[in-house]
Amino acid sequence: MEFTDVIKNRYSCKKFADKPVAKELLEAVLQAGRLAPTAKNLQEQRIYVAKSPQSLAKIDKITPCRYGAPTVLVVAFNKHNVFTYPGGKRDSGVEDASIVATHMLLAAANAGLDSCWINYFDSDLAARELGLPEEEEVLMLLDLGHAAPDAAPMPAHASRKELSETVVYL
Repeated sequence: MEFTDVIKNRYSCKKFADKPVAKELLEAVLQAGRLAPTAKNLQEQRIYVAKSPQSLAKIDKITPCRYGAPTVLVVAFNKHNVFTYPGGKRDSGVEDASIVATHMLLAAANAGLDSCWINYFDSDLAARELGLPEEEEVLMLLDLGHAAPDAAPMPAHASRKELSETVVYL
């Protein structure tokens, strides 16, 4: 798919079909995440794939926003393997994991899969429920699958401010 079509047509799917994600499509999405840039190439991301009934039940305890997705990618990062920026106030963990998640979200759309970025959950509860190592922080969940036949973008999906409202030239 043409990249501009991917970014124009992709939307946050809130209703998934009861159809598994093919192994080769999942692999393409995970590879896109692996190729994402990270500060100092630390690659501190950890992607957990939830697709068994047991792991999806854990996701359902964490958030009401699975929307029937047959696969959920849990994007976390190792808090002790990040680059601290000058001034010491910020580090690369959240932004690196966000870049990885965005690569996977766009790769999913390119592969004909639908997705939804989920941040409606308690990250500490998610880490405990999923049994993640203490040094890992969950950034987001990525619902992944095929849209149900009656799924559609939310009404405000195509509404965008003009560039003049969001871009300032210095």
